Amino acid sequence: MSQIQGALTGIRVVDLSRVLAGPFCTMILGDLGAEVIKVEAPGGSDETRGWGPPYTGGESAYYLTANRNKKAITLNLKHPEGKEIFLRLVKDADVLVENFKAGTLARMGLAPEKLLEINPRLVIAEITGFGQNGPLRALPGYDYIVQALGGLMSITGSEESGPMKVGVAIVDVLTGLFTAIGILAALQERQRSGKGQVVDVALLDVSVAALVNVASNYLVSGELPRLLGNAHPNIVPYQTFRAKDQEMVVAVGNDRQFARFAEVIERPDLAEDERFSTNPARLAHREELVAIIQEALQKRTAQEWMDRLQEAGIPCAPIQTLDQVFRHPQVLARGMVVEMDHPTAERVRLVGSPLHLSRTPVSYRTHPPLVGEYTDEVLFELGYSAEEVQRFRAEGVV
Repeated sequence: MSQIQGALTGIRVVDLSRVLAGPFCTMILGDLGAEVIKVEAPGGSDETRGWGPPYTGGESAYYLTANRNKKAITLNLKHPEGKEIFLRLVKDADVLVENFKAGTLARMGLAPEKLLEINPRLVIAEITGFGQNGPLRALPGYDYIVQALGGLMSITGSEESGPMKVGVAIVDVLTGLFTAIGILAALQERQRSGKGQVVDVALLDVSVAALVNVASNYLVSGELPRLLGNAHPNIVPYQTFRAKDQEMVVAVGNDRQFARFAEVIERPDLAEDERFSTNPARLAHREELVAIIQEALQKRTAQEWMDRLQEAGIPCAPIQTLDQVFRHPQVLARGMVVEMDHPTAERVRLVGSPLHLSRTPVSYRTHPPLVGEYTDEVLFELGYSAEEVQRFRAEGVV
C-alpha cells in the first residue's frame, strides 16, 4: 500500500453510484488519494458486477474497470437504521456522488437540502440522464440512448454504414470526467465560502458539449454534417488510407505539412495544384484528392510509409488492435497497465490512470472491492459496536 500523500488525501467521498459514469468519476477521485466509500444495497446493487463474461475470480471485467481505490459497504437505505447509518456517513463526508433518477433521494427522505442541513460543507454530485429539470428529467439515462438523442451517432459512421455509436460508452466516460471537474471546482470554492453545493451533470448535456467543432460548424452555417466515416469535417487529408498491407491514419493539419506530404508520396505537383494547395480548396475537392492519395499509398507497406512520413514530420499511425496497444513501449512506459492483488482473482490487470502529478502522484492502493468487503470496518469507524453490526446483518440493515 502506497504511503504517498495524494492530491485529494483527506477528502472522503460517499459513492451511491453504479454502472460507469459515477463509478468512473469516483475512481478518479480515489486514484488522486480520496477515501471513497462505495455504498450498495445488501447483496450488491452495482449491476456491472454481473456484466460478463469475461470474469476473473467471480468479478466481471466491466466492474473491475471503474472501482479500484474504494471501500465497498452494503446498506439498506429503505430501512430506518440504514438511513441513520447513511446520514452518519454523510455528516463527516466531503462529497456525495449519486446517479439515481432525478428526485429518487428526495422520495427516500434524503433530498440534497436535508443533506446540506446535516453537513453544510457537503458537495453533492447528481448524475442523471437528462438533468434535474426539463421535460425529460424523470427518464433513466443510458449512454447508447443519449449517443442517439444527443447527436453523436448522427456524425459517427459512413454513408455506407449509416449512423454508428462510438465503440465505448463515451458519454458515460465523459460524464464521469465532467463530474469530477465539477466536484473539484466545488471543493475549491468551498475553501473560500465554507459551503458545499449541488453539482448537476446530465449525460445529454455532456453529449451535446462533446460535439465541439461539429456543433460549432452547424451553429455557424446551419448546414447539417455529413457522415464522413474516418474523414475529418474540416481538414483534408485527415483520415484512414489503405497501404499495400494494411490501413493506416494520416493527419495533415496545415498547408505546409501538405506540401511535405506531397513530396513524400512522390506527388509534389499536388501542392502546386490550385485544387489542393490550400485546405479550403482541398475540402472542396476532397474526393479527387483522396483518390489520388489512395492510389499513391497502395504502392508501399504501412511501415514504409510511416517511416518516411514520420521523418518528414507528418502525423501518422497504424490502426492498432488491443494486443498491440497493451504491449506498445510508449503505453507501457507511461504506466497505463497496472497489476493489483485481488482476494479471489489473485492478480488483476487494469488500465492505469492518465494523470501524472509530479509531487502527489496517483496511487493504486486497493483492489476493486468485493460486495460489502469493508462494511464492518467502515461501521466500526463510525462508532458502531460489533454487537450492533451483527444485529444490522440479522435485520437486513446491511
